[in-house]
Amino acid sequence: MRLPQIQIRTTDAQIDLNIAKPQQYIKQPRATQHIEQPAAILEINTKRGVLRIDSSQARRDLGLIGPLESNANYAEKGKQEALKGMARRAKEGRQMMEGAGKEQGRATIQNIAKQNHGPHRVQFNIKFVPSVGSVKIDYTPGTTDVNIQRREPIIDAKVNKPIHEYTPGKVTGTMVQRPDVDIDVNI
Repeated sequence: MRLPQIQIRTTDAQIDLNIAKPQQYIKQPRATQHIEQPAAILEINTKRGVLRIDSSQARRDLGLIGPLESNANYAEKGKQEALKGMARRAKEGRQMMEGAGKEQGRATIQNIAKQNHGPHRVQFNIKFVPSVGSVKIDYTPGTTDVNIQRREPIIDAKVNKPIHEYTPGKVTGTMVQRPDVDIDVNI
């Protein structure tokens, strides 16, 4: 006995696809910046120091004095020496009057001559010239005030938007072969 047979034949569909890829362009421009730093304000106020040196006493000790003071000193010294000389001569005159005899008068004159012209002892001592502390120093220190005024920087920044261009992709299809199913029955 023969059984009927079914034969099925299929044909697949064939499609031709055209694909256009998408295009994308992205660019980020740099930010626009302007930065400025103003200079700080600087003020310096200075008061000078004062140094006073008085060396007039030291100069006097060294014998360096002005003409007016020198004349006054010499005049005073001359006056004192003149008074001493007058006192000495008066004293010598009294001595001579007291020894008025011939022998005694001669001895008196010899004594007066010895007093005036004999060897004089000079006192020896060390003298510091100029004297200690003769130079007077006075110092007033100066001052310095510094004022700094800080100034903030000026920053101007502008953010630029990105440049974005996009072309979407495209797919187109064409049917090259249509699908088909054939069924046959064989008896």
